[in-house]
Amino acid sequence: MRWLAVLLVVMLTACSTKLGKDGRTDTSVDLKYLAKSEVDRIADTNRAEVVNGLLLIADKLYKRNPKEWKKSGAVSREAAIERLRQRQYRSWPEYNGQREGAVATLAFTETYAGDRVMALVFGLQTMVDAAFEHKQEFYVLDSLNEIKLYNSARNMDIAVWKLGHDRNAAGELFLLSNELDPGNRNLSFEREFGRVMGLLDFMAQIVADRNGRGLSRLTHSVVSTIFLPVSFLK
Repeated sequence: MRWLAVLLVVMLTACSTKLGKDGRTDTSVDLKYLAKSEVDRIADTNRAEVVNGLLLIADKLYKRNPKEWKKSGAVSREAAIERLRQRQYRSWPEYNGQREGAVATLAFTETYAGDRVMALVFGLQTMVDAAFEHKQEFYVLDSLNEIKLYNSARNMDIAVWKLGHDRNAAGELFLLSNELDPGNRNLSFEREFGRVMGLLDFMAQIVADRNGRGLSRLTHSVVSTIFLPVSFLK
């Protein structure tokens, strides 16, 4: 009887009811949702929100640093962002197969002559891709690693720190982000990074709970400014 009750709940979750023009209701079952748990649906939404948040950050960075998208050979800011959106289906020869922290660090490297916004956001995106096991949808048999998600969240914090502190030999920030002028303060970058960080931390806690493991909330020091590993973690 218990399994029958569980099956009934899952069936109800997968059902959708629409009201037709004639006033009649039409109920259908989406079989895809029969293979999804609540955690899977949360993971779907969480991942999408994180990815969209990083694309929004890229757009904001390009607006403050318009010369960067031109370095990539893109015809417009929008085209550069679309390339980031389609990152999983495009080749990236300029990074020689590198991803994650190795690419994000290029944005703050003196000798790097490429698009610093793209390097930073592509690096962060590929960290997130690795944390979500390179999947866009999740089902009951899929598993996630809370440490990968936790490290990705900490890397967002490191990115914020580097944006506000890393400078070239002339003492200029590699990329302009928050506006700290008291007369025209704008902390929208920090807020969006904070939102992305919160989403990843939330997902890490859910996964830790589902896996029956505790998640130590140690305060990570960003003094080293080195991006934490994600993909090779098991």
